[in-house]
Amino acid sequence: MKLSGVKYLADQGVENIWKNKMMAFATFCVLLISLLLVGVAGLFYINLNSMIKGLGSQNEVVVIMENGTTDEQNSAAEEAIKAIPNVATIKFISKEEALERQKASLPNAEKIFSEYIGSDASFMPDGFSVTVKNTDQISDTTAQISAIQNIQSASASPQVAEFLRELRKVVSIIAGAVILALAVVSMIIISNTTKASVFARREEIQIMKYVGATNAFIRMPFFVEGMVTGFFAGAGAYFITWAVYRSVYNMLTEQGMLMNTFGVGSLIPFDKIRLYVVLGYLVAGSFIGAIGSVISTRKHIDV
Repeated sequence: MKLSGVKYLADQGVENIWKNKMMAFATFCVLLISLLLVGVAGLFYINLNSMIKGLGSQNEVVVIMENGTTDEQNSAAEEAIKAIPNVATIKFISKEEALERQKASLPNAEKIFSEYIGSDASFMPDGFSVTVKNTDQISDTTAQISAIQNIQSASASPQVAEFLRELRKVVSIIAGAVILALAVVSMIIISNTTKASVFARREEIQIMKYVGATNAFIRMPFFVEGMVTGFFAGAGAYFITWAVYRSVYNMLTEQGMLMNTFGVGSLIPFDKIRLYVVLGYLVAGSFIGAIGSVISTRKHIDV
């Protein structure tokens, strides 16, 4: 087929959208809602997974140095801990800070601290607060830290790490099933809507077939029509998602420390995933719209 012929058929496809604007609008709405359902479910899953990882990063390893260590010994231990591959962050906790933490955690013992201990923290050891990259390896990381010279102990809660690991598995299975179900339902709805659009023009298709038009010639305008409709549905879904996502993100992140406690601080900023979202919507919308229209013409072409 010559380039001029392809251009003619493409123009016919675009023109058909205006001629059959009610059916095109119905297809647009169905595609828009379907894309939103799957897209929002996908974004909810990746953010929930990120939040669980964020909670995991708060599962810290508490490191206690031997009492009386020097600044040089503390620095050497800190460098050794940093060299462990699974270590994400490390924070030095001086004996003075450790004493203040003890006072804060035991408010009912304020009299004991003030009358018998005061501000003398010499009996307290220095230490570190260490977070890990992968909570699945927290036990091995704790063992590696414990083996470092001048470290008295390193402890973490493997039960928390195990709980988070199992939670991620459950969330992945449930989210995967929900997204798959939404995708299947969306495809069925889109298919039925597209069939209705093509059925409304079945006589036009059959006349073209009787006068000798090839299958490709008949399908091309429907292909273009479906692709253009799907493209605009994808664009609409993107802008709706962008507006809602940013509003929810700003609302949650403004809650401060409380939200960080529950992992909301690990929500993914929209700017980081903008390109993936817009490409996903536009490509999926164009592809589904185009293929759905072409497949739906098969019954009426075979006359």
